Amino acid sequence: MKSPENQVIRFGAIDERILFIRGEKVLIDSDLAELYGVPTKRLNEQVKRNKERFPPDFMFQLTPEEKDELLESRPHLSSLKYSKTLPYAFTEHGSIMAAGVLNSSRAIEVSVFIVRAFVKLRKIITEHKDLAGRITRAEKRLAEHDDKILSMVNLMKQLTRTAPARKKPRIGFIPDES
Repeated sequence: MKSPENQVIRFGAIDERILFIRGEKVLIDSDLAELYGVPTKRLNEQVKRNKERFPPDFMFQLTPEEKDELLESRPHLSSLKYSKTLPYAFTEHGSIMAAGVLNSSRAIEVSVFIVRAFVKLRKIITEHKDLAGRITRAEKRLAEHDDKILSMVNLMKQLTRTAPARKKPRIGFIPDES
């Protein structure tokens, strides 16, 4: 069996663990520790020892409500259910900083994969916004076409309607019925 130091990271394992919390793309401390091959306790100890390296935009602690929501949506984090402490969420920069404070070869190696995963996610989001813009423009064009088609249909209906026949007086002899 491979030691955590020599374990191979499965392709996509990092992408699956990146979450959106408070509008930020983050990794939860237990996932980050697992990727770096260290216990979560050791990761958090190193972070506490180097608190000045982790401003609020690098790392933040989840609220109890966020933790509950996280446990509902991510079954692999069920081990956090009975934890007395609230988990930490690390942004892309916080994840890289954590690799620096852990100072292990595995942490440094994995940090490269983590950066690539965050960049890949950023690219997907950008492409998604571009696609959303294209769809919006197409919908506007279709709405304009719909209006024009509807007006053409109404015009054709008016042209195809037969006007009620006017009563014309009959020409010729009309006998008196009296």
